[in-house]
Amino acid sequence: MITILDAGPQTTVQDLGRTGQMRYGIPPSGPVDRFAFVVANRLVGNADSAAALECTLIGPRFEVDAAGAIAVTGADMPVTVNGAEAPRWATVAPKAGDVVKLGPARAGVRAYVAFAGGLDVPSVLGSRSTYVRGRMGGLEGRALRKGDALRTLLSGPVRPRRAEPGAVPDYRSTQPIRLVLGPQDDRFTQAGIRALLDSPYEVLPQSDRMGARLRGLRIEHARGHDIISDGIALGSVQVPGDGQPIVLLVDRQSTGALAAFIAEP
Repeated sequence: MITILDAGPQTTVQDLGRTGQMRYGIPPSGPVDRFAFVVANRLVGNADSAAALECTLIGPRFEVDAAGAIAVTGADMPVTVNGAEAPRWATVAPKAGDVVKLGPARAGVRAYVAFAGGLDVPSVLGSRSTYVRGRMGGLEGRALRKGDALRTLLSGPVRPRRAEPGAVPDYRSTQPIRLVLGPQDDRFTQAGIRALLDSPYEVLPQSDRMGARLRGLRIEHARGHDIISDGIALGSVQVPGDGQPIVLLVDRQSTGALAAFIAEP
């Protein structure tokens, strides 16, 4: 059992997501940083799809009632066990009664806490992921609160592991992102397209799991911003009337007007 002593601003239970439901308007949810999520599970010997915690900006403080294994990955949130610093991107073995805390992120936004065996919450439409807007999955379809208790599934002995330093992303770095222009790129001026492709953009605090709102040069529409919607894939870039792009994420809507798609590096 894990007891939440402080939850942080938004800590939810996630697994790899709820597939096959977008036709009904239900997004996949799951982790925003899939790589960090999967590595956390592998560090404690879980399947990639095991349910774990996703923490936003500030992590939770929780108490464990039995010896086990955890791993913290993702955003650079300092980790302590009973006030003593603990490693990130590595297996940690708290004992019964230990208190684990994730502090404010020094870089990045979302961190992940995996528990050996995975978290035992009900599966809804084939997934344990929390979709807060739809109030489904996770713990009662909501973010965690102080006093919540979560059970873990049984697991065997866990061999200590540590991620190779070269595999750990640098969440402080600024790197270009490859884009593929979308089916409605003709609805934007050439100057607007150049702004999207060549200019820096800043992620705004108004971002959430539905979309990352960006601020930068205005992406100019050629014939107004009322555009026929298409189906939305993860990483689609939508441009509303103010010309500021939104990168659509795991809790995205099912349709929208698309300027571009994020491409893999």
